[in-house]
Amino acid sequence: MLKLIKLIFLSCLLLVNVAFAQPKNIQLEYEVTRNGKSFGTVKESYIQEGGKYRILSTTKGTGLYALLGERVLTSHGEVTAKGLVPAEFKLKRGNSARKSLSASFDWVSNMLNMLVKGETRTAKLVFGTQDLASYAYQFMFTPPKGSQVKVALTTGKKLKQYTYNVEARDVVLKLGDTTYKTLHLVNAEVKGKKKKELWLSEANHYIPVKYLIVDKHGDKIEQNLTKISIK
Repeated sequence: MLKLIKLIFLSCLLLVNVAFAQPKNIQLEYEVTRNGKSFGTVKESYIQEGGKYRILSTTKGTGLYALLGERVLTSHGEVTAKGLVPAEFKLKRGNSARKSLSASFDWVSNMLNMLVKGETRTAKLVFGTQDLASYAYQFMFTPPKGSQVKVALTTGKKLKQYTYNVEARDVVLKLGDTTYKTLHLVNAEVKGKKKKELWLSEANHYIPVKYLIVDKHGDKIEQNLTKISIK
């Protein structure tokens, strides 16, 4: 019995060490295009201090799109052996309070409390639920192993489970002067909805280096990595 307890204890320590072996400081910059034309830039930072994390993502439009104002996403919470556990998520668009969203994660009661246009919406939390800012960094802790990935995600307005198919592995992708070996994900729910694709860098902790969204009108929005710093 004593040997079994020691084995369980050592296993727990190993899981904790794996979680905290991930990067503590990630700085990313992306270029965003719409149908091949410049649309904006995205700057993101992921900071881990002890067992806590915080994420800041700022999108700025270029040219006429700058008039739309900045979109700022923030997320903070805890880091565990199984990855990120968000505590609070916020989305802000320009100076409009009505376009701002927030979500508070009550893991004790397993409830998600969302504030939309001054009204509160609730949903039952699913284990592993992420938000718009945190889900991309969760791949560091749980890289796709099988043929599908299921992501429970809140946008601040709703909570929904999304399914992505692993389209291919070891896909060579050249962005600027840098070549990445990537894992390609494609969402499995395309009918009448947006088509979403992600390319995760296998050598950089499965950080997304490219996003592609095709809306119902056929417009293509691409987000390509231009700078990366991982410490």
